[in-house]
Amino acid sequence: MNTDSLSPIIVTLVTFLPLAGALLLMLAPRRDRDIRIVSLVISLLTFAVSLHLPVYFHREHTAFHYEINRPWISSPNIHYHMGIDGISMWLVVLTTFLTPLCVLISWKSIHERVKEFFILLLIMETALIGVFTSLDLFLFYFFWEATLIPMALLIGIFGHERKVYAAVKFFMYTMIASVFMLAAILWLYAHTGTFDFVAIRDAIASGAVPSFPAAAQWLFLGFFLAFAVKVPLFPFHTWLPDAHVEAPTAGSVLLAGVLLKMGTYGMLRFNLGLFPEQSRHNAWWVMILALIGIIYGALVAMVQPNMKKLIAYSSVSHLGFVVLGIFSFTQAGLNGAMFVMLAHGISTGALFMLAGILHERRHTYEISEFGGLAAPMPGYAASYLFIVLASAGLPLLNGFVGEFLVLNGAFQDRAIYGILAATGVIWSAIYLLWMYQRVFYGKVTHAVNNSMADLGGFEKAAVWPCAAAALVMGVAPILWLNAINPAVQSALAPFAQMASRMVGP
Repeated sequence: MNTDSLSPIIVTLVTFLPLAGALLLMLAPRRDRDIRIVSLVISLLTFAVSLHLPVYFHREHTAFHYEINRPWISSPNIHYHMGIDGISMWLVVLTTFLTPLCVLISWKSIHERVKEFFILLLIMETALIGVFTSLDLFLFYFFWEATLIPMALLIGIFGHERKVYAAVKFFMYTMIASVFMLAAILWLYAHTGTFDFVAIRDAIASGAVPSFPAAAQWLFLGFFLAFAVKVPLFPFHTWLPDAHVEAPTAGSVLLAGVLLKMGTYGMLRFNLGLFPEQSRHNAWWVMILALIGIIYGALVAMVQPNMKKLIAYSSVSHLGFVVLGIFSFTQAGLNGAMFVMLAHGISTGALFMLAGILHERRHTYEISEFGGLAAPMPGYAASYLFIVLASAGLPLLNGFVGEFLVLNGAFQDRAIYGILAATGVIWSAIYLLWMYQRVFYGKVTHAVNNSMADLGGFEKAAVWPCAAAALVMGVAPILWLNAINPAVQSALAPFAQMASRMVGP
């Protein structure tokens, strides 16, 4: 492959290939089987193209890779500025990895408006990738808001009983919070004359924005609120369980696997990147909220009678680990935060697929409706156990590495943070294994459960790649951390300078 000719357009290609596929589906005749095949081919092609990013990534370089910067709109001064580093690259690959699995898991479960479903799924993929590749704040905000529409429609049209309520709640919560970020972006443009992230970051760092110190705290909070609601960080989490429970399986997978990571990615890229002093100043209360989220999310998950709601609250707990790692301002903490993002996307995405498979057979998520499923569904039970152990942080699986690094970083920052966060690991093992025991062991209390079919071909093709990824990430985390580490060092550079100024000569 000629990397010189492909590198300038590779990010654009990965970002807009799903959108091109969606446009192709719009023009295609309404033949459901053909729609599914084209969607799978497009999503697999996008994943294959996205693998160019890590294969030809220069890990020793901390600058943005595959960068493209072209004037787009002259007034206001908006550029088509795209690029990735070790932080955003793996989130792009995670998105392209999960989307074909979403197509497979929806192969037999979506019966009505099949064409519209897969069009929305592919548009969603382009919007998500655009968030992680945009280096112009206007472009970033455009993609950020663009994710809302297809996800709200996926929930509102293809969801379950209270789907419209959940879709509206999701849309209103996340859109209203984003207005504060828009106000902060417009202030930065008014005082710098550009939306370019790199230019704004350098201007702030060099003191070239005279009125910045007076507005810095408000700007930090404007960005932070939008990201905190998206994570969702306690106490902004109340939209999440409703959205997850009512969403179709593919919607839940993308929501947990990628959409929530937009919030933690935003904190790492923009809160720490543009406002390092304010990040340091506000870290104490952010970390307290993260710790509450870790413990509260786990305890609430423990008492859920609904399997999907339990997995949703587990996301609140796991994403608390990510925020804790980011605001520890340590190498281990940030590396761990990035790894937890990726591991959570794989394992929780798989948990939602597995929950959806049960719903297809019994049309319920209530844990009390099951029991003794290990006998009639041995392949399903084994797959579920593997993913549960990965999510609970068993060593040699993906959940362990990130949580270990985050706890390491939290202990370096303050011992009490590490001690409290470590209890979250214990709680997660309790609620996940207790759920597993109630669903798969004991007597079969409902006769219909005896005749439930084991995993089918499309279901295996969706779940088993997640299990394989969980194993590889746990055994060989260095494959991911090699690229993440230089980007994290670059993100931490301003904090090292601040520390040296405080210590003095």
